[in-house]
Amino acid sequence: MTTWVEPEGGRERGLLGLAKAFTQVVVNPRTFFREAVSPGDQAPGLAFGIAVVLVEESIRLALAPDAALALPASTPIRITLTVALAALLVAPAALHALSAIQTLALAALAPDRGGVSETVQVLAYASAPCVAAGVHVPAVRVVVGLWGFCLLVAGTRIVHDTTYPRALLAAAIPGALAFGYGFRWFGATVRVFPWLADVLPWVHV
Repeated sequence: MTTWVEPEGGRERGLLGLAKAFTQVVVNPRTFFREAVSPGDQAPGLAFGIAVVLVEESIRLALAPDAALALPASTPIRITLTVALAALLVAPAALHALSAIQTLALAALAPDRGGVSETVQVLAYASAPCVAAGVHVPAVRVVVGLWGFCLLVAGTRIVHDTTYPRALLAAAIPGALAFGYGFRWFGATVRVFPWLADVLPWVHV
């Protein structure tokens, strides 16, 4: 039987650890969340979330260079700075802020919940499918965004030992912010289903 947890606790570090984490959370998320999320060991999860954003933004800006920050520099430099800002500054800050929001929700919904560290890891690993969100195909963004949110709900249920309805409630706001806005799921959904623009005008992003 393959083990996904290092003997000393937590996940394997480095590029191999990132690759293993990505494969397992996509292929067998129930086992992954049950075995690989460890209390107080959020560093691998944080690195995973940064890596996802790094890949996603690199793909997005490689396909649409004009979307890079408007800086007085050449296009490659603007792209590099935009990717670095998103991956190294925005992603970690957003991950911790959204984890705090979900922790507050869990405090009311799951008395026997895990800690903030576990929530950070669940949010980070749930973003795995969103490596493909940088592709400028709205249908792809719709699929990976919904997939990521489902992983977030499943991971919340398993790691925090609660029910699916409570996990859904706890994940609703951070999931909407992370996947709906962060990975542009709302905007892609409106493009795939234009009638939603009239029903839910706030999804324009």
